[in-house]
Amino acid sequence: MADTLYDEIQLEIAKYPDRRSAILPALRHAQEHYGWLSPEAIEAVADGLDLPPARCMAVASFYDMFFLQPVGEHVVEVCTNLSCALVGSDKVLCAFEEQLGIGAGATSDDGAITLRTVECLGGCGWGPVVSVDHAYEEHFGVDDVAPLIERLRSTPGHGGSHA
Repeated sequence: MADTLYDEIQLEIAKYPDRRSAILPALRHAQEHYGWLSPEAIEAVADGLDLPPARCMAVASFYDMFFLQPVGEHVVEVCTNLSCALVGSDKVLCAFEEQLGIGAGATSDDGAITLRTVECLGGCGWGPVVSVDHAYEEHFGVDDVAPLIERLRSTPGHGGSHA
């Protein structure tokens, strides 16, 4: 077991023939360690991989699974791809925004829930799909929003370390 983020990154590098191939798992470890990919976290990944920070940031900014801003205790992501949109994901998103009092991309005032939209969660046959702390909720409807918010607010979160 690795003691530090640097050690975790070195263990990941050992799995690949080219150290650059370890960038995704290194970013994941950094996000678990810091809760989000702050400039400090990106720098730690860059140091561990011996890569420029800009390269690490370019990769991190490409993927929805990485948080480039602080997030709440729980992260709720609503799929907005065509398959989910056709079965009501826009209504689900609106219900979340109304009940949380925030727009997509923001965190509730109590810090409990960050609401995000994502282009595709890969559950096109089970939409609308909502990811809650990286666990999928399928066939998610407007009536499911309030109970989910209540459940999340009563459950300790991981402050972004659940990635």
